[in-house]
Amino acid sequence: MAHGVTVHDHQGAVLSLPPSSQPQDLRSRWTALDTLLCGAFAGAVAKTVIAPLDRTKIIFQVSSNRFSAKEAFRLIYCTYMKDGLLSLWRGNSATMVRVMPYAAIQFCSHEQYKILLGGHFGFQGKVLPPLPRLLAGSLAGTTAAMLTYPLDMVRARMAVTAKEMYSNIMHVFVRISQEEGIKTLYRGFTPTILGVIPYAGITFFTYETLKKLHTERTKRSQPYPHERLAFGACAGLIGQSSSYPLDVVRRRMQTAGVTGSAYGTILGTMRTIVTQEGVIRGLYKGLSMNWVKGPVAVGVSFTTFDLTQDLLHKLHQMGYFTH
Repeated sequence: MAHGVTVHDHQGAVLSLPPSSQPQDLRSRWTALDTLLCGAFAGAVAKTVIAPLDRTKIIFQVSSNRFSAKEAFRLIYCTYMKDGLLSLWRGNSATMVRVMPYAAIQFCSHEQYKILLGGHFGFQGKVLPPLPRLLAGSLAGTTAAMLTYPLDMVRARMAVTAKEMYSNIMHVFVRISQEEGIKTLYRGFTPTILGVIPYAGITFFTYETLKKLHTERTKRSQPYPHERLAFGACAGLIGQSSSYPLDVVRRRMQTAGVTGSAYGTILGTMRTIVTQEGVIRGLYKGLSMNWVKGPVAVGVSFTTFDLTQDLLHKLHQMGYFTH
């Protein structure tokens, strides 16, 4: 007798799909592959949407110039007038190379960590309690960051340099390796991980908590797309604000080779920034732009992931992908 496939939605609840003639291990591989594909697509869409703002934020983060919304949009306008519209997406190819595997690994590992923690804490097939929910997000973000960090370094270098300096992604890797050493590709790794732990944990936790509260209040199993966007925006706003100073520190350390500054340690970098620029104007430089781009990026990412995963689940139900 054929049995339905059991998968877990984003709240950890069990969903039963109709019977399939496919072996269970094949269906399990499909579920993991679906999550990887949906995560990669979600990350690509979200980052492309906010790429000009992201590039501008990085440029301010690694400089000592005072940040303001007026100066940020003046920089965008001057870049557009000098180098053309596509220059606003400079470094986006490196971003795609990094963000697609990063998002794929993060979303896929998040699903796996939820299942693992659900079994460990005795909540298999149920909504995880707050602490495991927070832990699953932190572990997912840490796993993705560890596996894709050199690509983040390359993306930061391409964002803050003229196009004459680095012609493409491989050129960045080769020049950094030859001129500064392989270890430079991991400069800023520690503040990245320290920032990812609260950021990813709080972001996933907030999004899933809002979805859980929505289900309890409305009795609808799934939010509408605009509700998902709002939940993702709230998650991004809270998550990025909590870890932003470490984001500034890692950018300074990543780009030290091209800005001429000596940023060797986390505390040393923080001390230099605070001494020269102050706490708010230094460690939180560009945060107001993050309040614009961060919620948009996270909202688009989570919504795209949910909707594409729902679409693939429906296609599986309808009998597609049977070979």
